[in-house]
Amino acid sequence: MLQRKSLKDAIEARAPKILVYGGSGVGKTTLIASLSGRILILSAESGLLSLSGAPIDADVIEVSTLDALRAVYQELRGDSHGYDWVVLDSVTEIAEVVLSAEKAKTKDPRQAYGALQDEMVKIMKAFRDLACGVYFSAKLNASKDEATGRISYGIGMPGAKLGESIPYLFDEVFRLIVIDVDDGSGGKVPTRYLLTSTDGKSVAKDRSGRLDTLEVADLGAIVTKIKPA
Repeated sequence: MLQRKSLKDAIEARAPKILVYGGSGVGKTTLIASLSGRILILSAESGLLSLSGAPIDADVIEVSTLDALRAVYQELRGDSHGYDWVVLDSVTEIAEVVLSAEKAKTKDPRQAYGALQDEMVKIMKAFRDLACGVYFSAKLNASKDEATGRISYGIGMPGAKLGESIPYLFDEVFRLIVIDVDDGSGGKVPTRYLLTSTDGKSVAKDRSGRLDTLEVADLGAIVTKIKPA
């Protein structure tokens, strides 16, 4: 007989799957320090200096090829790896490496971009479905509508189709932004927030329905709201 569980149990058993995108230097890597438990960081950017001194229990594997990423996945696909979170910083860098490899195989750019989309979606789905929590970071892409002058913000990936398809893979997609907040004495303090639902310009979503439109940039606090004890 097929195993059954209640809808509530199935939802509560699912570990958080989060993607955060933002501009360079806004603090996507620093967000890792707000996670709790054992963390495995798959670093494709060599930009972990911002975590220096962070009180986290983390291991690091540097990945610069798709084959290396596949090898890590093979080690993680069971339940015995002992990590509470797997972090890929960033999927944009990995996609650029994959595209370079595909371009070297063919003279047809369209074929290279098609292969890029197939390979990246496949590997991202694989990591998304790990039993632990997953946090992926990505660069920001700003595009301007020449007819209206309107600027919209989304996930920066080589190939427009890939950037547009990624949000469908995750439960939570946030844009990391910085807002100047009054400090109470007439000054302003730059404060990082996560935009969790679209403002008409930015790609963002919260499938849990439990988050405010703007949340302080603390993934641990957000996970507590999404999955209350």
